[in-house]
Amino acid sequence: MTPQNLMLLPLSTPKLSIGCPILDHCLGGGIACNSITELVGESGSGKTQLCLQLTVRAQLPPSHGGLGGSSVYIFTEFSFPFRRLQQLGNLYHASYPNLIRLEPLEDIYVHGVHDAQELIHVLGDIEAFIAIDHTRLPVKLIVIDSIAALFRSQYQTTPADLKRRSEMFFNISGTLKGLANKYGLAVVVTNQVVDFIGPHHGVNGVRLGNLESLDTSGRRVSLALGLAWAHCINSRVFFARHEQSIEVDIRNAPSTSICSQTHRTFHLVFAPHLAYASAEFVIKK
Repeated sequence: MTPQNLMLLPLSTPKLSIGCPILDHCLGGGIACNSITELVGESGSGKTQLCLQLTVRAQLPPSHGGLGGSSVYIFTEFSFPFRRLQQLGNLYHASYPNLIRLEPLEDIYVHGVHDAQELIHVLGDIEAFIAIDHTRLPVKLIVIDSIAALFRSQYQTTPADLKRRSEMFFNISGTLKGLANKYGLAVVVTNQVVDFIGPHHGVNGVRLGNLESLDTSGRRVSLALGLAWAHCINSRVFFARHEQSIEVDIRNAPSTSICSQTHRTFHLVFAPHLAYASAEFVIKK
């Protein structure tokens, strides 16, 4: 492959549109196929919401920002939000009645996983599932929500356990990248944050990506799974969330009322072919 062709690769990679032109612009057109994109943030920041939306949007044809494919959604904690997914599916079917079937959930395959070893086994099953090609639409998106939950209590902080954990990181990411490249998939994983205690510059003293520090809900945070996992992904998006108190006038009330308003911000922390970008966003029906 010539150097000229290599330069064209980021532009020719298929993208899955988020559904918001501004956020798509931050990502250079959307979630890239053939790679792993990580969404990281605290609980309630919008990670799962975006993942659910992507599974529905993936069914749209490429001409409408989709991938013309089905999705595999692996969830690792709590119960899967079927009601919210059904709501999104119904809304998208109403907007694209000729492009998304009446029951869009039939093209989303959901599976629960409880530990890292089980995930490795399930990823092997997924490859066989994709290869058989019995789905109405080819699988084009894999979501893991969340990767951090699989490692929360399984490994200790001993050198031997940390080594085993890092090996598991590379095993999982290598399998995901292999699937992404072999079948042209988009892979999205979510990650969590923990309170930060340490040096003032960078994450654990090491700056990763475009941000000096990560702040959400009025506190500084670092990313779960640490530096070893950061080398396993291709792109990272940080969702920050901040609560703001505002005064609201209520009709016929003698005084104003104080309400809380949530502000969410989308930060592109790093990507191999993109500069830093950020935008505020809201979650609506």
